[in-house]
Amino acid sequence: MHSLVFLCARRLLSHRPTARRALDLLPAELYPVLFRAAFLDERTLALRDLVGTWPFPVLSFQRLLGHCHCGPHILLGEKPSKLCVQAVILAVVAHLCRALEEPCRDVSESRCRLRVLDMTGLQDDDTDRGPQWMSLWSGTVALAKACIEVSKHQSECLKRGSKRHKGPSGASATPQAIGMEVRADLFVNSTSFGVLRDALQTTAAGPLRLKCRDFHAEELSVAGTVSLLELLEPAGVRRVDLRFNNLGLAGLCAVLPHLTRFTDLLSLKLPYSNVNVRRLTAGMDAGFRRLAAQLGRLPCLKELNLGSSRLSGKLGQLLGDLQGPLESLELAFCYLLPGDLAFLSQSLHAPALKKLDLSGHDFSENLLQPLQRLLEETSASLLHLDLMECRLTDARLEALLPALCRCSHLRCLGLFGNPISTSGLKTLLRQTMVLLDLSLVIYPYPVDCYVLESPRPSSGWLLDDAVDEERFAAVSAELCRMLVSSGRANAVWTASFCRHGALDYFAL
Repeated sequence: MHSLVFLCARRLLSHRPTARRALDLLPAELYPVLFRAAFLDERTLALRDLVGTWPFPVLSFQRLLGHCHCGPHILLGEKPSKLCVQAVILAVVAHLCRALEEPCRDVSESRCRLRVLDMTGLQDDDTDRGPQWMSLWSGTVALAKACIEVSKHQSECLKRGSKRHKGPSGASATPQAIGMEVRADLFVNSTSFGVLRDALQTTAAGPLRLKCRDFHAEELSVAGTVSLLELLEPAGVRRVDLRFNNLGLAGLCAVLPHLTRFTDLLSLKLPYSNVNVRRLTAGMDAGFRRLAAQLGRLPCLKELNLGSSRLSGKLGQLLGDLQGPLESLELAFCYLLPGDLAFLSQSLHAPALKKLDLSGHDFSENLLQPLQRLLEETSASLLHLDLMECRLTDARLEALLPALCRCSHLRCLGLFGNPISTSGLKTLLRQTMVLLDLSLVIYPYPVDCYVLESPRPSSGWLLDDAVDEERFAAVSAELCRMLVSSGRANAVWTASFCRHGALDYFAL
């Protein structure tokens, strides 16, 4: 339900001429609620007016909108409005261009005190995103173009050297310092590489300075990746995510030395990097030692994702040089051996792990016992566990349950793609009632809900179109009734893998 202040703000903004006149008279304390109302109703012109007269030094999307639920709407998060985000960026560009046109104007004459625009927190993982929503990629492009536009305008103003910049005596008046910092999470691929590179090259000396928090790059060459990393301002970069870049071992060894300048780096994601220790080539061992040494030069690292790299028997060597314990480790489809899990169980990482992804491994007899020991070692800290497509049958899951139920703080459990029956799911639900923090379970379609014969354990998840919808609806309803009768109605048990992705490490 909306507050009276919010409803009044919405009413005022419904008539722009009145709202514009009122901005000079309204106290600064009302600007945040006016901004939220304008964002909710997509009043882009009102947003530009508000940003142009923003009375605070910082405008943070996350602080203003991140936790604001207005009726059925969530203002920020998975679906930020493209028009609204663009309106804010355009307002910043217009403000800086006006300031460049009048560099000697007394700052006190303008109500706008904005010096930092914080756009971090825009998400990019919603499968239902439409053209009306701002993606992380399109937001990056919009910001890059804004930086380039303001820089060009600055150059034009300097070239003109207009006489209006002269004081009464003819001597040059002292210009006011002009500049604004934009903090953002950046996403770049081969299509947007050029515009982001140009923006970063101009941002150091330009009026609009682009500072990155989380850097995401897809399908870039080694040279392209390195060039962008070198252009980023080191302070404040907390995550580097390089995926689908096919870097290989040699490429990773070329890229990682450029990460040591990011002294605040906490998260490094390198999935689909095409590292395969089972494909022996000349220099493989030396390259792997270099990679391990370079990871050891990242002193603050807390999250590491090496998904889909074949690391059989090499996990201990790879993680052996790390200076501190990891809190999030994603090793999906890494072809790990029992010795790898044994190393992890005995390492300094196990008692610190909050998030663990071991999806894509065959937890048959050889790996099941090492997994049980690993869960016992992580039980005091583990919050998020993914074991998707692990060939877990009812019997194997039941054998795993005692160790799983010791993870007393577990919040999220991913089991999608495993050949588990309805009976197995009910057993899982009953046994995990002791896990009071468990609020999300992503379970597979039960094998007894398939129209045809039971799917093969390794590929059952591919056959969701062969599910008997009526039978599955009955199973889902039964699980919901069990949750309600156990006093856990707020817990989410779902087979909707796409709508309930993995929790981000920084959200744990």
